[in-house]
Amino acid sequence: MIRFLRGAAVPVALLIAWEIYARTGIAPRYVVAPTEVVKTLWAMTLNGSIFKHTGRSIERATVGFAVGAFFGTLAGLTAGVLKPVENFYDPIISLTYPVPKIALLPLIFTWFGIGDTAKFVIIIMAVFYPTFIASFYGAKSVERVLIWSARNMGASRWQVFRRVVVPAAMPQVFNGLRVGLALSLIIMVTSELIAANEGLGYLIGAAQESLRFDIMYVALLIIGLLGFGADRLMRIARRKLLVGQTLGSEAGNG
Repeated sequence: MIRFLRGAAVPVALLIAWEIYARTGIAPRYVVAPTEVVKTLWAMTLNGSIFKHTGRSIERATVGFAVGAFFGTLAGLTAGVLKPVENFYDPIISLTYPVPKIALLPLIFTWFGIGDTAKFVIIIMAVFYPTFIASFYGAKSVERVLIWSARNMGASRWQVFRRVVVPAAMPQVFNGLRVGLALSLIIMVTSELIAANEGLGYLIGAAQESLRFDIMYVALLIIGLLGFGADRLMRIARRKLLVGQTLGSEAGNG
């Protein structure tokens, strides 16, 4: 409790200073008092508009993350244990990974239109890379003695993959999933800013055009809360599924 209060002291102090400055009358228009942001959030909650935009953003980010994480993890684990699959993906990943996925948005919109399909595609692409790389190196890092021991006891290749490689690679896999989760929200907001009529990204763009900075802050607040909540759920799932395994720095954090 004491550690929480210490951690909250600086953010609370900043909010108080922000509130005071916004109320002085000399602050720029874009410096909106936190209490005004809360009032706007409450009004948008009562009329239901915040739920509509948040729901559409969650749908896009969730579908994109789920599909990208599934194929990225599957391809990464497979490439980590099968040399032909590694040889297939290695030049593709090396060539395309450095390209910013946001830079591909105009091309994706040209191919798939400006609807949800294009947004799903770009989010899937963004999530695929970190999950693939983490899963690949997770599979590569499995100690060979574990694989040899399983083979000597009569395990098939599929059993070794399912019972040895996958569990041993899971800490790395979850690292990739956490990175992919953050990217799914970033790309979701970016794509909605460019082409959408619903969603938190659209809400930010519309608020900027109408100079409703209070609405902009509301959207940013919701995005932050979504990211925080999703990451905490991921960490809980990681602790539950990886009981007894070393979790790197997270193990030190308890």
